[in-house]
Amino acid sequence: MSYAFQADGLVKRFGKTAALAGVELAARPGTVLGVLGPNGAGKTTAVRILATLLRPDAGRAEVCGLDVVRDAAKVRELIGLTGQYASVDEDLTATENLVLIGRLLDLRKAEAQARAAELLERFELTDDAGRRVSTYSGGMRRRLDLAASMIGRPAVIYLDEPTTGLDPGKREEAWRLIRSMTDGGGTVLLTTQYLEEADALADEITVIDRGAVIADGTPAELKRIAGGQTITVRPRDPGRLVEAAAILNAVSGRGAETLRRDVVSVPVSGDTERAFAEVVQRLEAADIGATELSLRLPSLDEVFFTLTGHRTEEEAAA
Repeated sequence: MSYAFQADGLVKRFGKTAALAGVELAARPGTVLGVLGPNGAGKTTAVRILATLLRPDAGRAEVCGLDVVRDAAKVRELIGLTGQYASVDEDLTATENLVLIGRLLDLRKAEAQARAAELLERFELTDDAGRRVSTYSGGMRRRLDLAASMIGRPAVIYLDEPTTGLDPGKREEAWRLIRSMTDGGGTVLLTTQYLEEADALADEITVIDRGAVIADGTPAELKRIAGGQTITVRPRDPGRLVEAAAILNAVSGRGAETLRRDVVSVPVSGDTERAFAEVVQRLEAADIGATELSLRLPSLDEVFFTLTGHRTEEEAAA
């Protein structure tokens, strides 16, 4: 199988601390690989090695078939990188930033200007292209930073926690732009500690904790790690929550859990569609209306807890 990038057995130590302990990563062309893990898991270290900014102590990595150590200069011609914090020059305008980066990538002046205009339109910054970046909002700076990573039409783009610090609305906006990065066949490595971000964007997910890969697969495959599916019910009348829970208990043979004051759920296995249909029938027979009734796979939050035994920092804070 041909990979846009691949890492085998990456090891990196800083003193006595093993930032990476044999990490393996790979992504097919035109896909998004989500690298998921808490702060300190080793995500940024892996990106820095793949971007030729660090040398591994052991293991090897390739980008488009080129070794990141032996062929570092050629690899840099094929990649784009956006870090956790915007790296554009605040004293320049958006156009000046993008043209400057284009020129540093050896684009002719006219070509750099045309590419800058194209990306400013794509990232919805054309109307503000002549303003100094110091006057931009955080969301606008992030959009410009994403645009900057694409100036050289990279085959592989590394996005290291690109939505850090953005409010939910701006994060959704960034997601839409990130999804578009694979439209022309580009490949994206996205590191994140936001579980819903990996679920929304990634074709494949690799979970890293304490410098080691602990799971990988599609979002659906990882969700199966946490067990079967869950039936959730929110009665229209909160006073009938106990009755709804009794129905879930009877169908599943397991104890229902009250998630919130007005929501109850229970895990189910085996013929989950049959179990769900029976719950619907019993609720209807008991004349218990529901404003929420669902059959779902476990969330990635639940998967992460199953794999590591601890919650992500985001979920713990919540």
